[in-house]
Amino acid sequence: MARVLVNIDVPELEPAIDFYEAAVGARFSRFLDDDVAELVYGTSMLYLLRKAEGDGATPVKGLLRRFARHWTPVHMDFVVDDLDAAVTCAVAAGATRESECVEWRGSRCVTFSDPFGHGFCLIEFTGESYR
Repeated sequence: MARVLVNIDVPELEPAIDFYEAAVGARFSRFLDDDVAELVYGTSMLYLLRKAEGDGATPVKGLLRRFARHWTPVHMDFVVDDLDAAVTCAVAAGATRESECVEWRGSRCVTFSDPFGHGFCLIEFTGESYR
């Protein structure tokens, strides 16, 4: 079975579990070990990986892991049923709102960053997907 698993580097597991449960409604499933927590979001699995800030982020020398707001060309979209309610939950959980609501091809989307510097969007569709 082909599928995509989402891995998110975080400095500590417990605050990250609390954030993703409160912000987007992910459900904690289990600890795989002391450094990995598994969460469920709909049909997707999120893995929170405890990684120390300043450690090498890749085998490429000089790329260090940091948890201040950073940009990457890949981000997560969490599909929600009620965008307005989801925005309220995300902000209350500690997300930083970075955009106003954008409407595009049958969707409404708001952009955020989590407390660990990762960008994500909350998106609500009027149908099953983009039109």
